[in-house]
Amino acid sequence: MAKDKLALYKLIVLYMLNKVDFPLTKAQIGDFILEKEYTNFMTLQTVIGELIDAKFVTAQSFRNRTHLKLTKDGQQTIEFFENDINPAIKEEINSYFQENSIELRNEVSIMADYYKATSGEWEAHLVAKDKGVNLIDMTISVPIEETAQEICDNWNKKNQEIYQYIVKQLF
Repeated sequence: MAKDKLALYKLIVLYMLNKVDFPLTKAQIGDFILEKEYTNFMTLQTVIGELIDAKFVTAQSFRNRTHLKLTKDGQQTIEFFENDINPAIKEEINSYFQENSIELRNEVSIMADYYKATSGEWEAHLVAKDKGVNLIDMTISVPIEETAQEICDNWNKKNQEIYQYIVKQLF
């Protein structure tokens, strides 16, 4: 029975990723699944890990967020097993995306990460995407880690203003 539940949780995650045309974060998936009380946090982490290991999902980390994306194998799997998910669960997922898709997309469209470069400087890597296309992708080098962190924090808050300013200056 436990294996059946794990399989269902995996199908729910695959179904969620298949319903959107952008990556979802572990937190976004967790918010939905944990709010609906389908399973607990530890089981969800296990499920996501197994989906990544099976190459049904890819994971890419940006600072404190892990973006999950469906692979071709994952898409084929959910298309084959989608009918094994209760229609009521699918309806809850569909409603969730109808109500929250703009916010969910915006959360994963803006990325900021920093790291120590081989030169010894700290680099803040900033990206804004729309429908999978990079609108802007820049790296700023600074001497202090705290400055790189602050740049990333400000990018998350002010990315639209910064992007508009840059475009206005260049055009």
